[in-house]
This record gives sequence, structure tokens and C-alpha cells, in this order.
Amino acid sequence: MKEDNINFRLSKYNGIVKENEDIYREFARRMGLSECAFWILYMLRTEYTAPIQSELCAQLHAPKQTVNSALKKLEADGYLLLGHTSDRRSKCITLTQKGARLCGQTIDKVVQIEREALGGLTDEEQEMFLSLFQKLTDLLKRQARKLPQEEGSKDTGQHNP
Repeated sequence: MKEDNINFRLSKYNGIVKENEDIYREFARRMGLSECAFWILYMLRTEYTAPIQSELCAQLHAPKQTVNSALKKLEADGYLLLGHTSDRRSKCITLTQKGARLCGQTIDKVVQIEREALGGLTDEEQEMFLSLFQKLTDLLKRQARKLPQEEGSKDTGQHNP
């Protein structure tokens, strides 16, 4: 009986996660952005410091090549500037005026939607949700370490069939 409950809840959890991902995918589509470009602009608009490319990859949990391609397109379109830091291998990312205007018309509206949605929960519900979601994420990471890695494959988080 307990196994049936866990399977039901796992199915429900996965459905909610996929529905949530679809909401953000739709935000990006409506804005004419790739998902990665959307998240790059989101991070640039909501973080307090201008990130460097390697930090952005880590924060987005995305492959370096995907982030690099999206950055190059955003730079070519005039939305951001990529400049070298003291470490020539790292690039500092800065929004241009055109990029800030785009974010004002897109990303800022998404952040406001998120704030309103989260504001629909009480302070206690917000804390409980975030605490439980973080706990589940930590448990998943711990359990994922038990999964054997295919010989010769890199740890990219992607499965090679």
C-alpha cells in the first residue's frame, strides 16, 4: 500500500514539475527567446552582480556549449556585452541598453508574475514549500550518486542511449 502511495505521489510530482517547466518554456516562446537565452536574461536581471560565464553555467545547470551559443546570439543581437575578466578564460556578461529594454518588456513581467504567484501563499506556506522542495532536491542528489555511470561517458547529466 505504501509503495502505491509513493508511486502515485511520484507521478503527481513529475506531472507538476513538467507543467512548471512548460510554463517557463511558454514564457520563452512568447518572448521569441530560446529557453537558455530566457534564463540567461532572467539571471542577469535578477542577480545582484554581473556573472561570469562559468558561474552562469553552474547556476543554470546547463552545458557550457549551450550557454555559450545563447550568449553569442544575445551578443550578436545587441542585448549583452561579453568582456574578459582578469582571467582571460572567463567572460563577464553585461546587459546593454537594448538588453535592459528587452528585459523590461519580458523578464521583468515574468518576475512580477512569479512574485504574485508566490504571494498567493502565506509566509508559512512559502517557507514550508521552499524547505520541502530543497529537502527533496537534496535527497534526489544524494540518491543520484548511487546511479552507476556508463564507462567512458562524461558527467554531463545527459543520458547517451
